[in-house]
Amino acid sequence: MIASILFYGQPFLIGFGVASVLCLLFIFLFRIAPLRNNRVGARHIHKKNISRFGGLAIITAFILSLLWNEYLFFDHIVWAMIVGGLLILLFGIIDDLKPLSWQTQIFSQVSIILVVFIIGVRTEFITNPFGGVVWLVHDNMLIFSLLFMLVWMLVIMNAINWCDGIDGLAGGVVVIAALTLFIISLQPHVMQPPIAIMAIILVGSVAGFLIFNLPPAKIFAGSSGAFFMGYALSLMAIAAGAKIGTALLVLSVPLVDALWVVWHRARSGKSIFHGDKEHLHHRLLDRGWSVWQILFLYYGVTILSAIIAVTTQTTSKVIALIIFCSMIVLFFIALSYDGKKKLFS
Repeated sequence: MIASILFYGQPFLIGFGVASVLCLLFIFLFRIAPLRNNRVGARHIHKKNISRFGGLAIITAFILSLLWNEYLFFDHIVWAMIVGGLLILLFGIIDDLKPLSWQTQIFSQVSIILVVFIIGVRTEFITNPFGGVVWLVHDNMLIFSLLFMLVWMLVIMNAINWCDGIDGLAGGVVVIAALTLFIISLQPHVMQPPIAIMAIILVGSVAGFLIFNLPPAKIFAGSSGAFFMGYALSLMAIAAGAKIGTALLVLSVPLVDALWVVWHRARSGKSIFHGDKEHLHHRLLDRGWSVWQILFLYYGVTILSAIIAVTTQTTSKVIALIIFCSMIVLFFIALSYDGKKKLFS
């Protein structure tokens, strides 16, 4: 039995092993590179210089692992991963060297999603939680598919980027989310081994980085790493038979956090891209939580939601998503009060 597991699991073991080893090797090289955390913005808690080449290590390890993997057929999904990853790497490193305006960042992200759409990635339908599917492509009209992809991928990419505010947070959440997509891709009713291979390669790439990113961090993902992790997850959710609900459930904490902060900024008359320390992890730090306590909270909720995503059907996932989001919102409301003083006044 063990021999059978090892035989059939070989593509996944190799994918994970190669990606993690490559990422570790690149990190050893990039940690001594001159790109440092000289940008101490409103949402960054670090004051010391730390290399921001983590994203370069993640993306390079991921792409090389895809190219080297003999079990993958290079279809439009794989090419979208490679081309999109390279473009994110380019824009991300530019942003790390000289911060781009939020307008330029959004333009870059939209351009990458358009390239992915041109390559051939489509969201043809989304699952109806009450039965059946909702088709987004009618009579060769692709506009609804494109609009959905733009909204979906932009939200996930920026939610993961905003989640990358303390050591180990974004990387840990992404590892759990990618493992969830890996498991679901191998379930009998889905059975998409290529997506599983890409998911486990993402796990290996980010896990190798995470070893050096856990507190106290020795390297950061940078803009390239944070945007790429969100990009890869959002693209795989589309490719794995429109597993949008699964991704929403597993990423419920960073997504609700992003939407809450956007609402608060808009309500305060600020740009929704205005950097601040209103994110959940910042607010918990202000309340005296340690970085590790915050990580355990995020990891715990994400693992619990992942278990629910793997073991339940679509309708149950929707119910779980509503419950999780409601609980997170209530948690935010509780944090909005300091005794009798309202912090969001």
